[in-house]
Amino acid sequence: MIVFEVFSGELVDGLSRQAAEAGITDAAIVSLIGAADSFTVSTMPEGDALKDNITKYDLPGEMTGTGEIRNGFVHLHVVMGVEGDRAIAGHLHEAVVGTHFARAYAIPIA
Repeated sequence: MIVFEVFSGELVDGLSRQAAEAGITDAAIVSLIGAADSFTVSTMPEGDALKDNITKYDLPGEMTGTGEIRNGFVHLHVVMGVEGDRAIAGHLHEAVVGTHFARAYAIPIA
């Protein structure tokens, strides 16, 4: 298992860069934990599973998730806990980390 850490910057780009530096092109991201200062997620509209509803949130969120690295591309699904004990879930497009951290635990696939 390899642990990737992002303390500042955009999460998906940071994980992609670290995976490339480690020579990892395919892996299971079995756990994601941390917090983001802002984030963008998407979900599918009820009537069309081929489309995305993309929403940017300019608020902090506690983060948990899983995903994969396929052919060098990071793909994450997350649940973000936000103020008021609410959860926002979906495919993560972007997360800006700065105040806290994000840590991804990945198992490379040979």
